[in-house]
Order: sequence, then structure tokens, then C-alpha cells
Amino acid sequence: MLVVSVERSVSSHRGVPLSARVFRRVHERCGKVSGMTYVPGVQEPRAWQAWRATRSAGRIGVAGLAWTAAGAGVTAALTHAVPSVATLRRLRTRVMPVLAGVGAPDHVALTFDDGPDPASTPLFLDVLAELDLRATFFVLGTMLERAPHLAERMVDAGHELAVHAWDHRSMLLRGPRSTYRQLHRTRELITTVTGRQPRFVRPPHGILSAGFLLAARSLDLTPVLWTAWGRDWTSTATPLTVLDTLMPDLRGGGTVLLHDCDCTSAPQAWRSALGALPELAARCHDLGVRVGPLAEHGLRAPRAKNMIALPSVLQPVAAPGFSATRECHVGGYRE
Repeated sequence: MLVVSVERSVSSHRGVPLSARVFRRVHERCGKVSGMTYVPGVQEPRAWQAWRATRSAGRIGVAGLAWTAAGAGVTAALTHAVPSVATLRRLRTRVMPVLAGVGAPDHVALTFDDGPDPASTPLFLDVLAELDLRATFFVLGTMLERAPHLAERMVDAGHELAVHAWDHRSMLLRGPRSTYRQLHRTRELITTVTGRQPRFVRPPHGILSAGFLLAARSLDLTPVLWTAWGRDWTSTATPLTVLDTLMPDLRGGGTVLLHDCDCTSAPQAWRSALGALPELAARCHDLGVRVGPLAEHGLRAPRAKNMIALPSVLQPVAAPGFSATRECHVGGYRE
């Protein structure tokens, strides 16, 4: 009975084999246990050896799974975020001209973001009518839902409505399903209110994601950012600062970004863009270029055909007035 009891103690204690030290003590007191001989510093009980090997293998297996999962998570995050590199305006203008909004060399596309707002958008429509200009308005679904009558007025005046999103949260903070719902819901509202399906889409903040590009392709929308902006959303913006910011990048084939609403900007910041419009139109006239919406801008790529799954290789193509010098693995649009 003593031998059996000791053997159980040596073999396991609550399912866990005892250490060599405990085995040695038992062996010294009780002699050989079940025919096993202990050699100090050389041999451990086979039960202990097997258990320790199993435990080590388990640790390695768990660690391996953890590293694999972490690696997969990092890869997914990078794939989701890589297109955001296209936020770099000069880079995308060189290597992704269609995404940047580079079109016909004798035309400048005039675009506005974040409206429509009953407090400001009608003033833009009035000034544009006086200047005999038409533009593309990238609307937020939340704003359009509150003022559908403005969309009707915009279309009647010859302006174009495009998709911005339902709200202004960055697409990098959304998953694929949420991103798709944002674009689809806004597209459907524009179609319902105006009777025309929008062709173009621009993400909030101009930040792309893999989910955004895939949703745009599914919805037959062409992503278009811009080649020139006026930084008209800041509290210090004035018509003069807007023009000074725009002019270095204002040329034929470009796309200009302004804002007709301050829902995501400094209060009353839209007044700087409104005040800059007459001089902007005059300078475009001096350059010998027409000003109009994206629909007249002559963007060459079909909406869905050139959208590809990520990761992708972007083939640079030189556009009039712009240079393309290298290929860049930064997004999901091939031009």
C-alpha cells in the first residue's frame, strides 16, 4: 500500500506530475518506486518529462496562434488603411490623376462639400447664377434629408449632386458594411430627391479606405478627390487667403475643392469661399479655361471598370499640366 500511495504521489498530484525534487525526496525515503531508479542531476521521472514537454508544446502552440492572429489583424488593418495614403494631394495628382480629379486640359471642375445648408447654400447658388457657372456638390445625407428642396433647386439650376457620405465621420473608422450603408443610403436619397443617380463620390476628409473603394465599385460610383483647395474651413480663412492657397495649383484639368456649409468647419467659414468665387472665376477666365461640374470634366476612366481589389498596383499616367514619374502601391484605383 505504501508503494502504491507513493507511486500515485510521484505520478501526479491533482493531475500534475511532481517535480524531480519531490521525486528524489520520496525515492530517498522509500527506495525504488515501481522499479524506477533516480540518478541526481541526470534523470527525471518519465511522467514529469512527458508533462513538461506537453506543457512547453502547448505554450509554443498558443504563442504561435497569438502571433498568427496578431499578424492577420495587422495585415487587415494595413489593407484597410493603405488607400488613405492617397490623401497626400501632390502624390495622388502625379500617380492617380483620375482619382485626383485631373480632367480635360481646358476645363476646371468646381466642387463643394458638406452641404446643402439652408443658411449658406442658397447664397452660393445665387452667386454661381450671377457668374453663369455650374458646379458639383458633394452632399451629406444628413444635410440633404433636412433640406431636400435645395437639391431640387440645385438640379434645376444645372448643378450636379454627388455622394459625400451620410455623415462626416472618417471612413477609416468604419468597417466595410458601415461604409457601404453610408454610401448606398446617400446615393438612394439623392436619386429619390432629384430623379438622377449620382456618378461621383468623395469620402469625408478625402481619406480613402479599402472598404470605401469596394463600396464605390459596388455602387457604380467614381471616387474623385481634388487637385486644389482653398483651406476655407478654418476660422482665419478669408476670400484672399482662399485665393492665395488655390492659385499655385489652379490650372486646366484641375478640380477645385471648396465648402458651401460650415457643419464640419469653423462657424461662418463658408463666407471665405463665397467671397472668393467672383475672383476665382475671373482668374480661370484669364487662364483660358472653362469652369463647370465634374460631369463636363472629361474624366477618362469608367466608374467601375478601373476599380480593382486591394492591394493593387497603380499605373502612373501623365496628364496635361501634371507629371507622372513612378508607380505607387498606395490605393485601389488604376489609371
